[in-house]
Amino acid sequence: MPSLSLRIQLDPEGRIGPGKIALLENIATHGSISAAGRAMEMSYRRAWELVEELNVLFGKPVVERQVGGRNGGGARLTPLGEALILRFRAVEQAATEAAATHLAALQAEIDRPERG
Repeated sequence: MPSLSLRIQLDPEGRIGPGKIALLENIATHGSISAAGRAMEMSYRRAWELVEELNVLFGKPVVERQVGGRNGGGARLTPLGEALILRFRAVEQAATEAAATHLAALQAEIDRPERG
């Protein structure tokens, strides 16, 4: 079945898409940028660069250091980081629902046997 892949252009230099949102979700799940990167088979450096892109884009942090804990610290999402996930997933769901009929029609074209 055809599906949508959504990217939201926020300014000429910045956008959010499924990769950055998945990174934020993994940071929330794993409690650190490095563990989130490993879960996504991404280097710590690349994960940190993506987080920093979001920080610059929004003018405030989406992730903050977490001091202490079992492993001596880590990271957690700020309220902005949590809101980004919720809003992106809501837009993604709305777009998917709005496009469902058209996506089904595309699939029907793929499934239709060639006549000739």
